[in-house]
Amino acid sequence: MINETIKLFVPRDTTACSLGSDEVAHRLEQYFDQHEMNIDIVRNGSRGLYWLEPMIEIDSDKGRIAYGPITPEDVDEFIALSCWEINTSHPCYLGSTEEIPYLKKQDRVTFQRVGKIDPLSVSDYQDHGGFVGLVKALDSSSQDLVSCIRESGLRGRGGAAFPTGIKWQTVLDAASDTKYVVCNADEGDSGTFSDRMLMESDPLSLIEGMTIAGLAVGASKGYIYLREEYPLSVKILKKAIVAAKKKNYLGDNLLQSGMNFDIEIRLGAGAYICGEETSMLESIEGKRGEVRPKPPLPAIKGLFGKPTVINNVITFASIPTIIANGASSYQKYGMGKSRGTLPFQLAGNIKHAGLVEIAFGATLRELLFEFGGGTRTGREMRAVQVGGPLGAYLSEESWDTLLDYEAFSKIDAMLGHGGIVGFDDSVDMSTQAKFSMEFCTIESCGKCTPCRIGSVRGLELLEKISNNENAQKNKELLMELCDTMESGSLCAMGGMTPFPVRSALKYFGEDFN
Repeated sequence: MINETIKLFVPRDTTACSLGSDEVAHRLEQYFDQHEMNIDIVRNGSRGLYWLEPMIEIDSDKGRIAYGPITPEDVDEFIALSCWEINTSHPCYLGSTEEIPYLKKQDRVTFQRVGKIDPLSVSDYQDHGGFVGLVKALDSSSQDLVSCIRESGLRGRGGAAFPTGIKWQTVLDAASDTKYVVCNADEGDSGTFSDRMLMESDPLSLIEGMTIAGLAVGASKGYIYLREEYPLSVKILKKAIVAAKKKNYLGDNLLQSGMNFDIEIRLGAGAYICGEETSMLESIEGKRGEVRPKPPLPAIKGLFGKPTVINNVITFASIPTIIANGASSYQKYGMGKSRGTLPFQLAGNIKHAGLVEIAFGATLRELLFEFGGGTRTGREMRAVQVGGPLGAYLSEESWDTLLDYEAFSKIDAMLGHGGIVGFDDSVDMSTQAKFSMEFCTIESCGKCTPCRIGSVRGLELLEKISNNENAQKNKELLMELCDTMESGSLCAMGGMTPFPVRSALKYFGEDFN
């Protein structure tokens, strides 16, 4: 009989649940209840070591001790060996969670609480530094808040990397009696999951960041535009909003300050184009998701025609720590104009797929091999796509490029949302180039001709090149078409589709012969 209560953590995020963590938690809970054992099961978020999920952690006097992966089939052995008493003989024993090399080598700043706390516990969030930034923000002027974010060097983590402080300053300076804060949580890029992880594992940081943004620019209403394909994120966010309101960290008269800020969730309908900020605004307003011409910028005329701050989940979740600890605390990470950290997501043919938050300045090769461990198949890695379906395909000659916005721009690539998808030497890059054009034909909103028609013609040209139909002439025509799409499209959907196509031809030309 155990006298002292033990905390046993079983992750509850979409990936862990898909691997059986709900059943693991249920079977353990049944056993503990039947044997009247003082063991509390806490449903935390995932640490992001997805090849080890479900990863169970035990709270001990030496810190958290991990076992993984513990699948539903492994529960009986876990129980038989009394692993909550820290049994090092279990084949899935990992030791101290914080000492696992994959985690230990990271710079967990925005994700500092992810996997550590109960996502829906306000007290747990506070015990780990939560709401310190908001309390400080309530005692600061709007200009001081905007200046702090500007000085930190934070840039938008959604892909465009526009300086957050400049965007906020524009909205603050805009003359309007109504302003809005909108979180773009329509995470649709291939190989990306950091937004989902954050919303399911530390949702209060997003709520706090959006609230601080509202105080900074003079907005009292925020919207989270969340993709419908994330049902667990919706459920957790709704509960987190209720929990924050109960403690007066959200809603009317925040902490008796006289300031107000509320958040509403709006679900998307499966359109990739609604990840583009103006299409997203159209969708929130109840219209068809189509790109708006710019100018005017959303910071001047955005949601319902009012000045609007638009950032993604990771950008907003980075705000509380910056405000709590000061701009210099964030500036110390990174290089050049790329300050702070970025949560990179390793996916595709990667041995150790998962989330890696590190400061800008490491190399792509370090991510692929020191963290990712190479390919899952054990074959040679041949190509890597960085930045989602509109990102360039990079061969080994580019893998020593520093993870920095400007460095990637110099090689006609982008970091985007930090998604990295690996391919081994069995990949056909001609097929991947076709996929890029086909993706654009399917997901284009159809508003502008270069995107709507150009992608169709581009796919036709790639088919002809693959069939060796006047290949050289059609390659030249394809490059001209890519130039037209890049310069003539209304948004990045058509404007960046040429990136993966050009790079596939440049680095893997032999696949097109």
